[in-house]
Amino acid sequence: MTSRSFLAFDIGAESGRAIVGAFDGERLRLTEAHRFPNRPVRVSAHLYWNALALWDEVQTGLRKAAAQCGPLDSVGVDTWGVDFALLDAHDELIGNPRHYRDARTDGMVEEACARVGRRRIFESTGIQFMQINTLYQLLAMARAGAPALEFARTFLMMPDLLHFWLSGHKACEFSNATTTQCYDPRAGDWARDLLADLGIPTHFLSPVIQPGTELGSLSPLLVRALDADGLQGTRVVAPATHDTGSAVAGVPASVERYAYISSGTWSLLGAVARQPMITPQALEFNFTNEGGVGGTFRVLKNIMGMWLVQECRRKWASPAGDLIPYGELFAMAEQAPALGSLVDPDDATFLHPDDMPAAIAEYCRRTGQPVPDGRGAMVRCILESLALKYRYTLNQLQTLLGYSVEVIHVVGGGAQNALLCQFTADACGVPVVAGPVEATAIGNLLVQMAALGELASMEDARQVIRRSFPLVTYLPREAARWDDAYARFEAVLRRT
Repeated sequence: MTSRSFLAFDIGAESGRAIVGAFDGERLRLTEAHRFPNRPVRVSAHLYWNALALWDEVQTGLRKAAAQCGPLDSVGVDTWGVDFALLDAHDELIGNPRHYRDARTDGMVEEACARVGRRRIFESTGIQFMQINTLYQLLAMARAGAPALEFARTFLMMPDLLHFWLSGHKACEFSNATTTQCYDPRAGDWARDLLADLGIPTHFLSPVIQPGTELGSLSPLLVRALDADGLQGTRVVAPATHDTGSAVAGVPASVERYAYISSGTWSLLGAVARQPMITPQALEFNFTNEGGVGGTFRVLKNIMGMWLVQECRRKWASPAGDLIPYGELFAMAEQAPALGSLVDPDDATFLHPDDMPAAIAEYCRRTGQPVPDGRGAMVRCILESLALKYRYTLNQLQTLLGYSVEVIHVVGGGAQNALLCQFTADACGVPVVAGPVEATAIGNLLVQMAALGELASMEDARQVIRRSFPLVTYLPREAARWDDAYARFEAVLRRT
């Protein structure tokens, strides 16, 4: 059977890739056509995304993919969530999109809750309270009287902006729209009354579309500008444009009662549900209900993830800027003493510190624990703390679901971290299946394939994943030792 080729752009907070999937009817084969950095830019006190640089890389990726892999049937983009762009009446970008770690949202969660109440926000949106959310970015703009809100005519999330530049079609895709904390999943529309009561305009909000929606062909102007064979007739298909939405679509589950961890800069731990869980208990646990593929919802919680290791690594760079390889750091961690000091990865101290190792050391002192001795001990502290936070969150998730999960699927870059995967199995007492590493790109590609008639269902998609990519299983060990560590971890959480 002749293969068909599909192109996924998977753009994360650190880097992006253009990955071509060739499907022969049985197996999916991946080719990385282009990789590029995604570097935020600081101007004075503010942090921005370089949207035009990303667009330039997307064009380069299109050209390279067509040159390396031949004609492309479709293309789709996924990115991180919460960040957005505003366009004016001429469809021109109004300013540079802000980075979610920009400090303008400091205090905005408290401000919003003081105005309309925490319960109302959750009942209107079903989304976890995090100061990075779009709702608090927009509230900060409204509170400051930002002229952009008045002049804006179109609101697009970051992947929607790239899809617009690819196809000329303006819309917000469901999985990413739900990350904003501005969307009402039960009403199936933006939470316009909530936004109005917070003083946030709604005139610029775009229609919301489902994953798998065809947005048209590549813009003829773009095709001519790229002058690349293989792009004529290429369709633009919106996948689950939130990277975690695509990652969950790439989970190769073979049982119904499973949990997933999409592991990268952030760790997102949850399960797939048919309906959003907007309950007092979900509010108490601060869980979120984000959109998924096929009308499903991702009931999950965001955990700070490998961000802590990434920032330690950045701080430990040589004067020339050389970074210690991750493999070397994890090898050092494996040799360090086990289950020493423990930290809550989600403590506000770790959101955007200037010096992550110093922040961890101060946290340990504040909670009456010894400071990890050396880089290996520091990394091991982070990884073991992450595994214990997974257990804490999994316990909450199982309470919401009303059943115990049989297996945890770890997908994304963290699936390559054998030490963290084993710690996760040990801490949670549940088998961990790691892989595929490229679950986000794979999920993106599978949704495109389904939209163009190559797959009949998500079960078909999961079978393709299991046939195409290797998986590694980690079994739990040393239950008593990890139970003792978990009791200490809960005590640390109470102290903070």
